Amino acid sequence: MSEAVLFPGQGAQAVGMGKDWCEAFPTARKVFADASRVLGFSLEDACWARGDDVHRTDIAQPGIFVVGVAVASVLIERGFDARGAALTAGLSLGEYTALWFAGSLAFDDAVRLVRLRGAAMQRASEALPSGMLSLMGASDEQAYALAAVGARVGLCSVANLNAPGQIIVSGENRALYAVEAAAKDHGVRRARRLVVAGGFHSECMRPAALELERALASIEIRPPRIPFVTNVTGEPVSDPQAIRRNLALQVCAPTLWEKSMRWALAQGIREYLEPAPGKVLAGLLSKIEPTAKVRSAATPADIEAAASGA
Repeated sequence: MSEAVLFPGQGAQAVGMGKDWCEAFPTARKVFADASRVLGFSLEDACWARGDDVHRTDIAQPGIFVVGVAVASVLIERGFDARGAALTAGLSLGEYTALWFAGSLAFDDAVRLVRLRGAAMQRASEALPSGMLSLMGASDEQAYALAAVGARVGLCSVANLNAPGQIIVSGENRALYAVEAAAKDHGVRRARRLVVAGGFHSECMRPAALELERALASIEIRPPRIPFVTNVTGEPVSDPQAIRRNLALQVCAPTLWEKSMRWALAQGIREYLEPAPGKVLAGLLSKIEPTAKVRSAATPADIEAAASGA
């Protein structure tokens, strides 16, 4: 069986991401140039300049998307059979790259959407003090119980079910303080704040979800050419209207990454490819199913093996 192609989400960004690909491949340079044209500013400067710009939600999101498209485009140019992939999926923001890869979203539309999504989420974060908290080693039951503790104080919910022991809750800061205080009493050895702008995948992002929903109404979404698995349900979706709804829901809904990967594994898919940036998804999959094989295209040095399937 052919392999699945997985795209990372926010958190995979790093200063200089994509620069090595652009220096090595004209195709990657063109993808960045096209994105800068659509955005109206130099994405290269924003991603490659030293400083914190690349970590801002409104820069990180288009940056991660464009790096993923650039790398996938180089792979395809080198012979990778995109239409022959077993399925595609992306972690949160990565769904936009997966939908581009599956032929559902046009590049220009996707660039505009991820820029709007990132900016809207940045505004929502600045309007309401909020954040995300990783519960190290927690079970699903412990995470939901702790989220209920936080919800007594303010907005709080389970945000990411990424892998066994890799669960994140999200919400208002005052709610997260309550979760931190109660974590050990609920058997969670450590609760760690994530360096993010706000409470993603919680009701703290409702203004951003509404803004994105309005933008999505005018975007053409086509049926994916290969199976696309959504974070919202952890199962494939092919109806364009359902994809549209899920992209809006996804901003406040929990990310069901472990469920998505278990669905893929249940189909007999054992081989996965993760284009840049980073190797976050390879790490998560090793916790979900250690025997699964994940190939990386994190750097240009990986390109020949990734393109050929070696």
